[in-house]
Amino acid sequence: MTITWRSATVNRLGATWAGSVELYATLTHGPETGTEVKALAHPDLVGTPVPGDRVLLNVSALARGLGTGGYALVVALPDRLPDDPPPAPGHLVKARYTPLQTMVLGADDQESDHHDLLADADDLHGTPVVVADLHSALPAVLAGVRADRPDARVAYVMTDGGALPAAFSRAVAGLREAGWLHTCITTGQAFGGDLETATVHTGLLTAVLVARADVVVVAQGPGNLGTGSRWGFSGVAAGEALNAAAVLGGRPVAALRVSEADARPRHRGVSHHTLTAVGRVALAPADVPVPTTPGAFYDDVRARARDLCGRHRYVEVDDGGLDAALAGSPVRLSTMGRGLDADRASFLVAAAAGRHAAALLA
Repeated sequence: MTITWRSATVNRLGATWAGSVELYATLTHGPETGTEVKALAHPDLVGTPVPGDRVLLNVSALARGLGTGGYALVVALPDRLPDDPPPAPGHLVKARYTPLQTMVLGADDQESDHHDLLADADDLHGTPVVVADLHSALPAVLAGVRADRPDARVAYVMTDGGALPAAFSRAVAGLREAGWLHTCITTGQAFGGDLETATVHTGLLTAVLVARADVVVVAQGPGNLGTGSRWGFSGVAAGEALNAAAVLGGRPVAALRVSEADARPRHRGVSHHTLTAVGRVALAPADVPVPTTPGAFYDDVRARARDLCGRHRYVEVDDGGLDAALAGSPVRLSTMGRGLDADRASFLVAAAAGRHAAALLA
């Protein structure tokens, strides 16, 4: 285990969004002393930094060139600790037994006003549940839903395979602000959503029974873990989420991970992540939508999708208007650093899954 610590002094603040403050700080410790780095603070955890503050940073991922956004992370403002929060109900501990573990009130918690509703809940009543591998699919799926059903109420169930704080996601903040996303629910070790739950299962039930969502989208937070091996990636959980949606009486919809621009052969066309998560892990039948877009690349995507559909349901979706819907996203579309122009297929296929989910509401 490698944790790289550095002390630094805040020079100036950068962008801010719900629950996050970007800052630039000069390192005052270690071989890089004098170097300015970009860092991120979550004020609910560490307090609000200002220029001149001394900060303790975790630079492990930054030093290795890893991590969405390339940030150092603020662990503490040692000279100005935040005040204790007022007493409040809730006993769900998330990011458990790490230095920044946080205690929250879960919707499924015994102390919650929603506990009686959720205690024996067991049915999503056929609600469409779109499951994606990457967080970057979220705005694209929403674009597809809104292309035909702009009135649909959408809840996002954020799993803990990527970033744990929901505040890390600029997409969630921007989609909420634009009215595209009604509710964010953080599950497992993830925290900071509008509602908290212990598991993906109670996250789905909370989305439908508490948030009253018409469509639910499930994906990990920003970032993901991959090892280049068949089973060693955090997106395996997408297959388990499809199973959860099915066992609870929802309508599982698999948003395929595809790319026409990824430099890694295992992710070009239909990603090996999808082939494993949907083809091997998802044992319950799910809908597998693909757009009708012409061209050899999309012909191959459709062929690979059909191969997945021994137990799943293959669905072709008209792509008319989806490009315009994606272009109208209120947040930047980006996957692995590539935007809509660089990797259109990645977002178009996710939007097709959203359009199919909207069609299930008719």
